[in-house]
Amino acid sequence: MSVKREGELFIPFLSLVTDILVVEFSMLFAYWLRFYSPLGAWIPVTKGFPPFQAYLEASVLVMIVWIIIFQHFGLYQLRRNVTPVDEFYQIIKAVSLGMLIMMSLSFFYRDFSFSRLVFLYIWIISILVLTFSRTILISIEHRRHRNGKGVLKVALVGQSQKLHAVIENINKFPGLGLKICGHIGEKNEAFPQMAHLGQTSELPEIIRNKGIHTLIIAPEEQMRENLWSILKLCEGLNVEFLLLPDLMEIFTNQLQIYQLGGIPTLRIRDVRMKGWQGVLKRIFDVVFSLMTLIILSPVFLVIGFIIKLDSKGRIFYRQDRVGFDGKEFMIYKFRTMREDAEAQTGPVWASEDDPRRTRVGKFLRRTSLDELPQFFNVLKGDMSVVGPRPERKFFVEKFKTQIPRYLERHRVKSGLTGWAQINGLRGNSSIEERTQYDIYYIENWSLAFDFKIILKTTWAVIVGENSY
Repeated sequence: MSVKREGELFIPFLSLVTDILVVEFSMLFAYWLRFYSPLGAWIPVTKGFPPFQAYLEASVLVMIVWIIIFQHFGLYQLRRNVTPVDEFYQIIKAVSLGMLIMMSLSFFYRDFSFSRLVFLYIWIISILVLTFSRTILISIEHRRHRNGKGVLKVALVGQSQKLHAVIENINKFPGLGLKICGHIGEKNEAFPQMAHLGQTSELPEIIRNKGIHTLIIAPEEQMRENLWSILKLCEGLNVEFLLLPDLMEIFTNQLQIYQLGGIPTLRIRDVRMKGWQGVLKRIFDVVFSLMTLIILSPVFLVIGFIIKLDSKGRIFYRQDRVGFDGKEFMIYKFRTMREDAEAQTGPVWASEDDPRRTRVGKFLRRTSLDELPQFFNVLKGDMSVVGPRPERKFFVEKFKTQIPRYLERHRVKSGLTGWAQINGLRGNSSIEERTQYDIYYIENWSLAFDFKIILKTTWAVIVGENSY
């Protein structure tokens, strides 16, 4: 017996239709821009006007190729739960690959040469229009979920504390399209606000009676032996299983076979940013920081001026932080608090409505403009544009004994922004979660990943969540 899943194909089908229209529009609009728009006066056509019919026929082939590429990049998956920035990142990759294939195929067409400027126009137009259309579709999908349409019913299985984070995220983000119906397993006071649906032995009946679509399982040590029996119980039921991994399972994902002089060994941890990878990251950091500082130099002057007008004290604030390899360095920020902010309290974290902040400081912290001077730290080599946020030695000494693998964060340079920050873990958020996100970044680093984080940082700064 299967559980009915309503409306799941609505958004993917709508995405397919709009993508076809956008690709066709981009191709034909680019043709008009190049050959018949006023832009032609700036860049004259010197090799004649190709027939519109040829571009129209080519657009059909382009459309088919691009749809296949979009499918390859997962742009038509069910219930993708992405932000507009995530979508923009995927669209750039998919469209760029499509353009490379399109340009390669054009070399085999001998009747005339396709305009390279048309290719450029197609690339720009399609990225912009696809991002716009996809942003609207994301908004429609999230609104449908908030209105209870296309929502999947979820049941939690197990006793692990990790389930609390799952509950918090599902409740925090209604756009996920998930609704927790209750908990399955031994009755536990750890979930007092949640309905107890029954024991794991009753899974088939619970799934049928409650219409459960997804089981999220967080097995404890004693439960792992019964995991296979749980799967057997659900045979024949169209229900999705999501398993929360433990530490060993996370390590297993990183395992690699490494030949040591002919002797096979298991590498459970690699250094990602080494050799040419490290050189490329450093070049990117220097170029990006230098450009940012040049472009934003007027902003620096304005901020420094209003800080001086608002309160007595220095413009810049300096503080020792722990960075790469556990070494301390001096971090720079715009001053947002009184000069004697920690004279009586000692090292403490900033909190919401912190009375120590200045009037200008509230705005600078909410917009994260106080962090801009750290681009000088990047140029010096103390920090990177992307990486785990650096912390003071006082807190490092405290957290390293409380948080598993906390010191792993120091395997790379600290960053102005990071994977944890753009996922909402800023300010007074969970250190455990922040550390997990930082470790994920370190173990999955790439320049493309850095680029994605920089794009998403813009949105996170605008929202200003947990920034104080």
